[in-house]
Amino acid sequence: MIEKALSGDKRYWSWVGFLAFAIGVGTLAWFRQYELGLTITGLSRDVTWGFYIAQFTFMVGVAASAVMLVLPYYLHDNKSFGKITILGEFVAVGSCIVCMLFIFVDMGMPFRTPNVFIYASPNSVMFWDTVVLFGYLVLNVIIGWTVLGAERKQLPPPKWVKPLIILSIPWAISIHTVTAFLYSGLAARPFWMTAVLAPRFLASAFSAGPALIIILCLILRKVASFDVSKEALQKLAVIMTYAMCINVFLVLMEVFTAVYSSMPEHMAHFEYLFLGLDGKNALAPFMWVSSILAVVTLILLLNPKTRRNESILAFACVALFVSLWIDKGMAMIVTGYIPNVMGVVHEYMPTLPELLITVGVYSIGALIVTILYKVALTVKKNVA
Repeated sequence: MIEKALSGDKRYWSWVGFLAFAIGVGTLAWFRQYELGLTITGLSRDVTWGFYIAQFTFMVGVAASAVMLVLPYYLHDNKSFGKITILGEFVAVGSCIVCMLFIFVDMGMPFRTPNVFIYASPNSVMFWDTVVLFGYLVLNVIIGWTVLGAERKQLPPPKWVKPLIILSIPWAISIHTVTAFLYSGLAARPFWMTAVLAPRFLASAFSAGPALIIILCLILRKVASFDVSKEALQKLAVIMTYAMCINVFLVLMEVFTAVYSSMPEHMAHFEYLFLGLDGKNALAPFMWVSSILAVVTLILLLNPKTRRNESILAFACVALFVSLWIDKGMAMIVTGYIPNVMGVVHEYMPTLPELLITVGVYSIGALIVTILYKVALTVKKNVA
């Protein structure tokens, strides 16, 4: 079926060409980083996890969100999700690969990555995070490709796929839970050391992921004439809305606990994040933008009239996605290091090479999803 990705109109090849160019630029920047080391990034002795790891954390959530389509379609037999479930599974494939690439580019000696498996350490959370992420990638590749192949032949999926589909549901939850454990188990980082970090990660994942799927469905409807039912989009929007409500609630609980307890080691991180600390406030403007977008998004999504308007829904999805990306893709990881354990503020901002490499990694993910979507849409059109 992969040969179906080798044909397309001018817009398709222009998009592929643009992604290839971005990948090339990112690859050149990575070669520069590999030659000179991580000194060309904004990382330091105080901030050892930065933009790459933040993107990894955010994209793990996007990958896990595929379960929001798999669960209602395969377990509850909700037919309205039939046409878009494969889109969620293929987004999960691209997202898992992007996550692995961000770990790869963040390592000083990236070609030692296989040592994670060669010298396995079952007592390491990082080892288990690698296992569950790779396993989730394999599950989605097998499930998505097998189901699509059966649809192409106009046959029901083979029976052996159903257990894998059921397994993928708790597995999706596990990948972001284990990722949260990477942070919440670090006693020296009070900003991360909270029992609600894993639920917060899952809530944000189950809102950002569906928002991305809705945006992609609306784009595909325009550029590929892919008919996505309004019923499916609205049900997905409702799931996204409630997940966002839970996410905002958990964030407010974190803020309340830190402020009401007045414990300096907890307060300092939130103070830096929203107000700045010691005259340094690089992240504060972004966090206020994130907070405003979150409020606006909830107002639009909780009102059925505005949620059912697809133009407003599209805006709300973009606003929600940007809001959560700022929260997890910029602030969440970095703020755990600021101030440091001595109470000193050393700010971090990504450098140009980091940004170029990040764009390159995202472009690889976008290219993978583009190819998979081209195959899926071609099969569905031929069957129809």
